[in-house]
Amino acid sequence: MTETNKLPTLSFEVFPPNSQVGTANLTATLDQLEGLNPSFISVTASNHKLDYEKTTIDLAKYVHDKLHCPTMVHMPAAYVTKKEVDDVLNKLEDMHINQVLALRGDIVEGYTPETDFKYASDLITYIKQQKPYFEVSGACYPEVHPDSKNRIDDIRHLKDKVDSGCDQLITQLFYDNEAFYRFQEECAIANINVPILAGIMPIVNRKQALHVIENCSARLPKKFISILDKYKDNPVSLKEAGIAYAVDQIVDLVTNNVEGVHLYTMNKSDTAKHIFSNTASLFGLE
Repeated sequence: MTETNKLPTLSFEVFPPNSQVGTANLTATLDQLEGLNPSFISVTASNHKLDYEKTTIDLAKYVHDKLHCPTMVHMPAAYVTKKEVDDVLNKLEDMHINQVLALRGDIVEGYTPETDFKYASDLITYIKQQKPYFEVSGACYPEVHPDSKNRIDDIRHLKDKVDSGCDQLITQLFYDNEAFYRFQEECAIANINVPILAGIMPIVNRKQALHVIENCSARLPKKFISILDKYKDNPVSLKEAGIAYAVDQIVDLVTNNVEGVHLYTMNKSDTAKHIFSNTASLFGLE
């Protein structure tokens, strides 16, 4: 837990668009996010390396050069070789970007993984060997990684990741703050002492909620299921309720001394701005 007199950080995640319309929407979103003074903006990567440089790296360069904002680049371990990692790290260094989120990445059907890095911890170790001054973040799951046998196994692997040189952790999205607080306690018991940023993704439509239920490890609490049921035929009210729920989560997290909040924007500037306007003072960003 952080010291009570230390303000938490607020950061955002964006992803590369896959169409011209998506590009226009993202540009508008980034222009809006620029004025919110985030501690950093992270740029996601696809699960394999197709067009990685034309999407993730180019977008990271735009965020850094045009928005003058600290930038973090996602790097999935499963589909990269040491040579490719070297090339990317050198490019990032030339761009004055020194933050990486090292992930294992999902194994994609039809794409054979590389063999240099089996786990995210292997990639973290390698990055720290090649560029020891790079800040390397890792992912974590408050409600247990879907591939882990159990919570004990999950925490053990997370400890390996931190011992490999991980500077901070960013959680997968979650909707039950009590699960996050239990996770914090388990990390403390395991002597995992790096900062843990809480990943928050506002649910603003029913399709998104169903995707979370079907594809993510995050559990939707009864309170949120009630919101989905009550406003299933009213998308405007559902969006407002989803944003309000995220704001309540953030207020509660900051009240309980979270070290940072990482907002998964889904490239939606209006959602990010709405949440920011209701929580900015908590982060000292008014």
